[in-house]
Amino acid sequence: MSKTLGAINFLKADVAFAPKQKNTLRLWMQKVAKLHQCRIEQLDFIFCSDDYLLNINQQFLAHDTFTDIITFDYSVPSKAASKDIAGEIYISIERVKENANTFKTSYVNELHRVMIHGVLHLCGFKDKKAHEQAAMRKQEDVALKVLESVI
Repeated sequence: MSKTLGAINFLKADVAFAPKQKNTLRLWMQKVAKLHQCRIEQLDFIFCSDDYLLNINQQFLAHDTFTDIITFDYSVPSKAASKDIAGEIYISIERVKENANTFKTSYVNELHRVMIHGVLHLCGFKDKKAHEQAAMRKQEDVALKVLESVI
C-alpha cells in the first residue's frame, strides 16, 4: 500500500468490516484535527476482533485485558505551529458493539466516538486521570457535533 500525505485508510485484520461513508469520515477527522492545530499526515484504522486486539494489548502494552481501542502514535515531533499526526488505530468491533449496548447508544455512534477518540489521542489528549477523561469526553462530544455538520 502506498503512503500518501493526508491519507486515512480503513483496513481490517480478522473481521469482515468496513465503515460506511469513508470520504465523509475522512473529512470529519481532518476537520477535528484542524480544530486542535493538527494535520493528518498518515492514519490507518485497523478493525479487528477482541482476540486480535487482546494479543496486541498483551504484546505491546503488557496488559491482559480486552479493550475497544489501541492507538500507536508515529507522529514526528516538530516545532511548527501545527502538528502533523501519523499513527495506527486498532479498534475491536466486538468491543464497540458490546459498549454500545452497555452505554445504551447506537453502534454507529459508539464506533464514531471510538474512532475520534484515537484521533484525539494523536492530537495530544490523554485519558489516564479523571480530569483527562472528562476533557477527552468533552472533545469527543464536540467532534461528534462536527460530524453532524459534515453529514
